[in-house]
Amino acid sequence: MGGHSGCGAADRRLRLSRLPAEDSPVEIPETRYASTADGVYIAYRVFGDGPTDVVFAPPFISNVDTAWELGGWAPLFRRLAELGRLIIFDRRGSGLSDRPDESSSLALELGVSDLRAVLKATGSERPVLFGFEEGAMLAAMFAAANPNRVSALVMFSAWAKGRRSVDYPWAWSEEEQRTWVDAVKRNWGTEDFVRTMFSEVVRPDVDESFISGFARYIRSCASPGAVLALDRMHEQIDARSILPTVSVPTLSLRRVDDPERSHEEAEYIAGLIPGARLVELHGTDHRPFFGDVDEIVRAIDDFVHEIRSEEADFDRYLASVLFTDIVGSTTRAAELGDRSWTNLIERHNATVRAMLVRYGGNEIDSAGDGFFATFDGPARTVRCAQQIMRALKPLGLQIRAGVHTGEVQTTGGKLGGLGVVIGARISALAAASEILVSQTVKDLVAGSGLAFEDAGEHELKGVPDRWRLYRVVG
Repeated sequence: MGGHSGCGAADRRLRLSRLPAEDSPVEIPETRYASTADGVYIAYRVFGDGPTDVVFAPPFISNVDTAWELGGWAPLFRRLAELGRLIIFDRRGSGLSDRPDESSSLALELGVSDLRAVLKATGSERPVLFGFEEGAMLAAMFAAANPNRVSALVMFSAWAKGRRSVDYPWAWSEEEQRTWVDAVKRNWGTEDFVRTMFSEVVRPDVDESFISGFARYIRSCASPGAVLALDRMHEQIDARSILPTVSVPTLSLRRVDDPERSHEEAEYIAGLIPGARLVELHGTDHRPFFGDVDEIVRAIDDFVHEIRSEEADFDRYLASVLFTDIVGSTTRAAELGDRSWTNLIERHNATVRAMLVRYGGNEIDSAGDGFFATFDGPARTVRCAQQIMRALKPLGLQIRAGVHTGEVQTTGGKLGGLGVVIGARISALAAASEILVSQTVKDLVAGSGLAFEDAGEHELKGVPDRWRLYRVVG
């Protein structure tokens, strides 16, 4: 993984190493229901809190009540919840969610409606979607249709097509599908079924107690008839046409020696998504709740931090900032009284806004007797400040102004960054009817006809070094 700004990968690994032990008590939240647009009720649970939402899109069956205790998901869910809020849900037709009578009601696109309802119910605005097996295709379909609602897509052991074909040789053949259907009809939910299911897993934690618990888990997820209905839908899935339209950052994960999903299939699927990254983790386990779950969470954590660093870069840009402030506003307000002062402030605000429009400024904030605005050029910013002063003179108002050109950053919908801080500090140093600018502004407007005189070097509170400022003349 690449480098990141802010919290480093080593720091995140330290944090992840401090997760609670697997036998430590964990508060399990109650199951809630979200209603979809077509009236289907979807069961969900929310674990943890924090700035990052991770929504787990399950494979074809799940049960939010028993997944933690019986389904083996506790180690992974516990660690994902350390990243922020973990949201899990049962898709329609499975677990505690409604089970429509017709298999056509189980279509993958309706699963998108399920996911949308859960996001609305939990107030999740731009989560990381983490999908396992065809749950990854559900997450990909949602991300493709709603790129502004998803911060990242993570796929684990994904598959994109339900039936083998010449151009997709990794899916089950008709014979393999018949074998599965026969096994479901004969033995679904039995311990023998689970032993066969995990026959390729050689792990000390897959003992008889796990086998028994997992058998109970899959029985709680779906009946044999429900499984067969879901299978009929899965056979028809071919999500390959969706994947090239996914525009959100995408991470595809698999274990390097996964016996069920090959490197070639993972590489093919990742190759269909523009810019997707394929990362192969250590181990032989197909299911993410087996093996080194910390490695999975670290990969996701690193990926999300990298995205956030990139997004922060996207939200940085060069701007000329203008700060203005009425000089002696408190004294003047006391002299005029509340009503007259309010009327004068309204005329002041209207005048400043008119000048901002004339000179192409963008009002960012106004508080009481001051304005903060940005422009795409420093000369225009200085001239706007000059015109504001001239226009306010007949009103008997004097202002001070500061101008700087530098990098600004949008964070949480608010404009900030060092460039903004410098502009505000320069404005605070200006005297009545004075416009102070930074050395950067003076250098950039050379040849514009604007004149300056040296105002000396100054310390700007909270800003490194000393700054030479200039006074606008004329």
